[in-house]
Amino acid sequence: MPELPEVETTKEGIKPHLEGQTIQGVIVRNPKLRLPVPANLDELCVGKKILSVSRRAKYILIQLTKGYLLIHLGMSGHLRIEAVQKKPEKHDHVMLLLENGLMLRICDPRRFGLFLYIEENPYQHQLLRHLGPEPLSNEFNGQYLAQRAQNKNKSVKSFIMDSDIVVGVGNIYASESLFLANIHPGTPAKKLSEATCYALTTHIKEVLTQAILAGGTTLRDFYAFDGKPGYFSIELKVYGRTKQPCLRCQHPIESLVIAGRSSFFCPACQN
Repeated sequence: MPELPEVETTKEGIKPHLEGQTIQGVIVRNPKLRLPVPANLDELCVGKKILSVSRRAKYILIQLTKGYLLIHLGMSGHLRIEAVQKKPEKHDHVMLLLENGLMLRICDPRRFGLFLYIEENPYQHQLLRHLGPEPLSNEFNGQYLAQRAQNKNKSVKSFIMDSDIVVGVGNIYASESLFLANIHPGTPAKKLSEATCYALTTHIKEVLTQAILAGGTTLRDFYAFDGKPGYFSIELKVYGRTKQPCLRCQHPIESLVIAGRSSFFCPACQN
């Protein structure tokens, strides 16, 4: 599933091609995504100018002269900028035709993504209003994390992957951040000291920033707006490295399942 670095990479890639452009046409080849694409999407979009392209959590927001488009890439989706003349591929479901001769396409083989139109403030939409702070914001810091961790019995791995606590810390980046902070993924969140929370938030920011600079992490499905893979996978310290030697102490990396997700860690460094 594309996580925050992959979505940020996509947003930054499509932004210069979209902002300031007027939408000249909309093609919906398959409206059956996780939520149905609005039947009158063309009426809602054609003739409107794209004012800005931004990101909230793993959602991309396209602000129009009136209303917003809310896009989520689901489990396997990606956005591409291509020439209008290029024939659509099998899983290209929605296409926006722009006045510059380019087209924004959402490709989503599993159709778990979203392409919605929102009339009013999108941050008050039911999909966004409950979300925690952005991990790279000043609001997300050790003091905040320590306060939210009080009396929480759930594992720290599940805790930092909870979008009500902080958005965008997916499975890969949670494992990597916990390794850098020397925290076992199964540690109850309530046992984290404030100093440990400061270290953890620092490493979360570090890992996500590096992943964004590398264009995200391609394991199976993610490709950026230009079809290129992300390269952070070559930087991974523990994720997917079961039985391989720890890059710090040479102890074999282990894995366990926490809340249905594989968690990778070094039992010597993270105890």
